[in-house]
Amino acid sequence: MMPSLNMAAPCARPLGFLSGYASNSVAMAAAMAVSHRLRDLLTWRLTAPTHLGLNLCVRPMGSSAQNEASKAAPSEAPDHNYESLRVTAAQRHVLHVQLNRPEKRNAMNKAFWREMVECFNKIAQDADCRAVVISGAGKMFTAGIDLMDMASDLLQPEGDDAARISWNLRGLIARYQETFTVIEKCPKPVIAAIHGGCIGGGVDLITACDIRYCAQDAFFQVKEVDIGLAADVGTLQRLPRIIGNQSLVNELAFTARKMMADEALGSGLVSRMFPDKDAMLDAAFTLAAEISTKSPVAVQGTKVNLLYSRDHSVADGLNYMASWNMGMLQTQDIVKSVQATMEKKELKSVTFSKL
Repeated sequence: MMPSLNMAAPCARPLGFLSGYASNSVAMAAAMAVSHRLRDLLTWRLTAPTHLGLNLCVRPMGSSAQNEASKAAPSEAPDHNYESLRVTAAQRHVLHVQLNRPEKRNAMNKAFWREMVECFNKIAQDADCRAVVISGAGKMFTAGIDLMDMASDLLQPEGDDAARISWNLRGLIARYQETFTVIEKCPKPVIAAIHGGCIGGGVDLITACDIRYCAQDAFFQVKEVDIGLAADVGTLQRLPRIIGNQSLVNELAFTARKMMADEALGSGLVSRMFPDKDAMLDAAFTLAAEISTKSPVAVQGTKVNLLYSRDHSVADGLNYMASWNMGMLQTQDIVKSVQATMEKKELKSVTFSKL
């Protein structure tokens, strides 16, 4: 107990001093109580049994620290064998997806539209993956749709009459849309690294990604009007939300003109521009490695809620967030992150469970 003040004792200072002293004492006591409460809460969360009946023990963070991202040559990712893509484990918790038809300027053939869905569905379920970088092999990101390979599907659709032909075409377009929507649905952050041309379907692809970097030689074209159709797999829906300039979107979509890298940076289509492909990829992998050190519960929950809020009102987004976090706030990742902060340790020293 705190000693009581002797109000009858002689004091040469005004009585206001006593009231100030008492006020400061109360504030200090409250601060100490909050500090002790936080310490007790952290200790309880670290030692209490979880809802799964498992006990967590307190141990120094360094004993299970994660190693820094590996600088070794990338290895082929298991269970990812494709004709049009190459998937490698670039670093710990980071996958690199390459459009891999450099001899065809990474044009999007029938295999591509199918394999992208398979690839990102697997990545979404890969508990070890926390971030993805997607780029193009060879001299450019992509030339867009492979018209020679896709002509039969687009120009000779099956069906006995107009209704059946239309029905089949609609299903085909919906499947092609899923090729890029699957990137958006994947809870792991996806970083697009663009060099050279990003044409037609390439713009559909990168607008479904979460972050976009480009090299100085990059250019972007909403090319579809030049081949007699309206872009139908994502550009017209996502690009206006990304750059926030409907006039510019209309200009690009109506004319198929090239948007060069500096204009893409200024408009907000990309967040950073680099002198060349190598510098851009280094930065993209550095960013992916940084993201991978964070709690996967926090990062993936952030992506899900950002996308939900984009498509809903503020009130709906807040309500969804409250429902989401009423479960996610019970994660041990919060305790581990706070403990690392209090001990002045970097998050990369924390081992987070797979998700």
